[in-house]
Amino acid sequence: MKQTIFTLLLLSTIGLVSCRKADINVDIKQYDKQQIESYISTNGITGMQRDLSGGDTTGIYYKTILPGNGVGFEYTDSISFVYTIKTFDGLYNSADTILNHYSAYVGQLASTGLPLGLQLMVKNVLKRGGSMRILIPSRLAYGVKGLGSGSSSTANSKIAGNQCLDYYIHAINDQKAYDDALIVKYIATNNLTGYQKAPSGLYFKINKAGTGTTPITDNTTININYVGSLLNGTVFDSYATENNATGTTFDVPNMIVGVREGAKNYCTTGSNVSFIIPSHLAYGTGSTGKIVPNSCIRFDMVVVSTTP
Repeated sequence: MKQTIFTLLLLSTIGLVSCRKADINVDIKQYDKQQIESYISTNGITGMQRDLSGGDTTGIYYKTILPGNGVGFEYTDSISFVYTIKTFDGLYNSADTILNHYSAYVGQLASTGLPLGLQLMVKNVLKRGGSMRILIPSRLAYGVKGLGSGSSSTANSKIAGNQCLDYYIHAINDQKAYDDALIVKYIATNNLTGYQKAPSGLYFKINKAGTGTTPITDNTTININYVGSLLNGTVFDSYATENNATGTTFDVPNMIVGVREGAKNYCTTGSNVSFIIPSHLAYGTGSTGKIVPNSCIRFDMVVVSTTP
């Protein structure tokens, strides 16, 4: 008898927990839906539609900005895209597409810290070369815990729990063309003059012609002062002391492709040059330190000396 009563109590408890769990799921879905619909209305957003790719189960809203070429993505496909993100409460806003750059497989998106909702939309809706605005419910974003450290009330410190997200995403179909357009825009925005474009896609400017007569080759060791920066102005590496007479030493073959090309074609001892380098001539899809995948970079350098 005691065993029967215990079994009934256990089954009842499991039933109650299951009901409560189901109620919680319904509640958060409804909460997210209300938040998204209110956000759309308050901000006067038009053209949004619900994601129906999974049978209207995700609760995601989106708007296609550029349709792309009609070819979608599988989880096993590699993808390069830029994005912006902001929370509905406005306390987190990251709009720098120089830093917000993803390059890897579609199926790895959620495992790299990006929201599951974004991965679903890339897989189910986004086309190559296309762009979208996506409103992601909190349950497919960072849930009740949020993301980051510090206080969620401090701007750009932490994404608070239960925050829906407003994403813009652009899938890059032709990285070289995208990089070139980005460099052209960078030059125009910063009122830069004197840059020329090499056949490889490298942009170069000779600030001061060198006085050396020995060409720089793959057998040369070069001593330079330099500053390497991203196109948002972030310096990722430098060796540029005004009174430094010796510079720092590199073997030319060990330099990134764009700098190596520029040094060999446009430099001698005494040259002062500036290179704006597309990602395929820089670090490509790799990342290191402050450099994210597919970063275009600027490299300003003075050639102090060369050997032989």
